[in-house]
Amino acid sequence: MKAGDRLRRDGRLLTVTRIWLPLTIAAGGVVLIVLGHASVSVQLTSRSIEAGAGVALLLVALIVWMINWMYRMSVQSNRDREVEEAARDYFDLHGRWPDEDPP
Repeated sequence: MKAGDRLRRDGRLLTVTRIWLPLTIAAGGVVLIVLGHASVSVQLTSRSIEAGAGVALLLVALIVWMINWMYRMSVQSNRDREVEEAARDYFDLHGRWPDEDPP
């Protein structure tokens, strides 16, 4: 397998995980809410169970999306930290910051 093919496959997998998985779960939740006629009842009926399961699926979709978002923020933070560390190494070698004009 070529590196380009692997990157494309990984990119598709990330898109599926980040976008389509939460959307699919949420769509399933909306379908269950519609099937349950948005029924809320103290007594357990098939409609209230369907609507309740739909709400639960919407919450699960939100949680999946939030976990993906927090992971992306963590990765971005690590990249920012690496850039800052490289700038500090440059400063140690040259006595100035990389974005400063040479004396």
